[in-house]
Amino acid sequence: MFSGLAQTGAWACLDEFNRIEVEVLSVVASQIAAVMQAVKEERKVFNFLGQDIRLIPTCGIFVTMNPGYAGRSELPDNLKALLRPVSMMVPDFVLIAEIMMFSEGFGAAKALARKMAAIMELSQQQLSKQDHYDYGLRSFVIPIARAAGVLKRADPEAPEEVILYRTMLDLIRPKLVFLDLPLFMALLSDLFPGVELPPPEGGLLGAAVEAELRDAGLQTSS
Repeated sequence: MFSGLAQTGAWACLDEFNRIEVEVLSVVASQIAAVMQAVKEERKVFNFLGQDIRLIPTCGIFVTMNPGYAGRSELPDNLKALLRPVSMMVPDFVLIAEIMMFSEGFGAAKALARKMAAIMELSQQQLSKQDHYDYGLRSFVIPIARAAGVLKRADPEAPEEVILYRTMLDLIRPKLVFLDLPLFMALLSDLFPGVELPPPEGGLLGAAVEAELRDAGLQTSS
């Protein structure tokens, strides 16, 4: 890959770079160093892994990383010396959620965004620590906002709090371990006081199940 970047002058951004194992990072560091040194010396041709290749000096290598997470490696010192660090601010989840809810057609987007962010923060603080629990922007805020938008368009007259409540139940509850369910339901009840969901409809699946039961001579009840 680095050979191709050097010969085409292209840029590459390697996401979650520190998820690579330390042994591999050391090899990658030596390859990046070879390219960067050739750029620094303004060479037209340089030796890369035993082969002479041309160099277009506009090539660039960027990496992103999340330090401190489980399964992440510390970058070797020789690799740190090749990269210029740029710190990123923590995004404003409430503002992002508010904009997304507005874009999905919610009139009370500001209040709903606060509730969504509160559930995310309280769940992260009070629920148990599980490897599959993820309270990030891409795995929590964005999917909930989009799914709520689908329900909003399907039933524009439904109360918006009920839509968000149902969306959180549908998307978050299946991921929780059994011991976390009562606490999560209590958190939802505190943030959505008095909200009651209408009984779920079976849809096509429910109709098919009822038809099979009737064919088998059994009675169905709602």
